[in-house]
Amino acid sequence: MIVTFDVFSALTDSRAGGSRFLDTVVGEKGWSVSGEEIYDRWDALNKEHHRTVARWVPFSELSALATEEALKQLELPSESAGTLSNALLGSMVDWPLWPDVSAASLNALGATGLGLLSNIDDQLLAGTAAMRLDVFDPGLIVTSERAQSYKPAVALYRRATELLGPFVHVASSARDVRGAVSAGIPCVRLARPGHSLDAAGPSPEWTADSVSELPELLAAASLRSE
Repeated sequence: MIVTFDVFSALTDSRAGGSRFLDTVVGEKGWSVSGEEIYDRWDALNKEHHRTVARWVPFSELSALATEEALKQLELPSESAGTLSNALLGSMVDWPLWPDVSAASLNALGATGLGLLSNIDDQLLAGTAAMRLDVFDPGLIVTSERAQSYKPAVALYRRATELLGPFVHVASSARDVRGAVSAGIPCVRLARPGHSLDAAGPSPEWTADSVSELPELLAAASLRSE
């Protein structure tokens, strides 16, 4: 049983990490918004660009565009959006894992191989807390760069199947669930605070509230991947 995880929702508390970094920027610049407000606006715009981009371009380019748009929407100076975007992406190395995520808890899942399926570039992924766990097989890591496609496009999941063979995917965000289910990938949703399903989108058959609840559900889902 090969199991892949989404990095920036299922494993990482991205909102906490990104907002914390942006709070320092807000303090330095004296802006009258919170880091959380900027992060939420950037995150939504960034995801929309992932959904609508006609062909793959580097994550950093879409992030810079989303940052500029977010600052303009919040009526903040946007001249240095590229610099701010690069700094935000650089802070990803400090974004925290959810409390139930550790090398021990992931190794206890009983998977024959642990992988990642992430809407990120290879270089940006390399320094993250998830990668520092040293439990993921490099051959089982599929980034948007490697797939040349972004979630929630079915093309990313189909490319992952070509590269990995049958696998079960653990997702948390609505777009990740949508992409996996639409592509016919057995998907277990790991419910995380701040992430909810799209009411108009598909629902996964299996849902867990913590990593410790995954083994039984992964075993059931794996029967569908064979």
